[in-house]
Amino acid sequence: MSRQLNMDTVRQNFWKEEYLREKMLRCEWHHKYGSLVKAKQKAKAAARLPLKLPTLPPKAPLSPPPAPKAVPSRASSPALEAPIQSEMYPVPPATRALLYEGISHDFQGRYHYLSTRKLDVPEKRYLFPITTNFTYGWQLGPPVKQELVFCKMCRIESFFRKNGAFALLDPRDLAL
Repeated sequence: MSRQLNMDTVRQNFWKEEYLREKMLRCEWHHKYGSLVKAKQKAKAAARLPLKLPTLPPKAPLSPPPAPKAVPSRASSPALEAPIQSEMYPVPPATRALLYEGISHDFQGRYHYLSTRKLDVPEKRYLFPITTNFTYGWQLGPPVKQELVFCKMCRIESFFRKNGAFALLDPRDLAL
């Protein structure tokens, strides 16, 4: 597109008026909405800053409570004795020992530990479902292997459409 070279005084005055009108509109907008925009920008900048928590003074050590007299000893599980600090059960010592045998490059060490740990069902690894996705598979039971149809042509005929990809659907292709 070529530039027009036929600029006369009428056209120059037109462009001058347009420029001044746009400039006035921008000034009015800035006068009307500028403070709101700055407030929003400050709020966004404050939201991006990391939250600083106040520091607490150190507590004085508490005296141990008096020992109860003649409490009958109960056989409690080791999970109940220790306070719950994580969402996972402790790893059995035999499985933990796998970490220190060999290196992952040779499918030993950490690799073997993780593959062994992965075989346990989530109920044996975690105390409770952590995410909502855990609830779908929680207490589902052992996986059931589904048998495939032996006839290859039966699988092909039931999987692919008979009329092509873009053809109208055939009633035989729809699952009702």
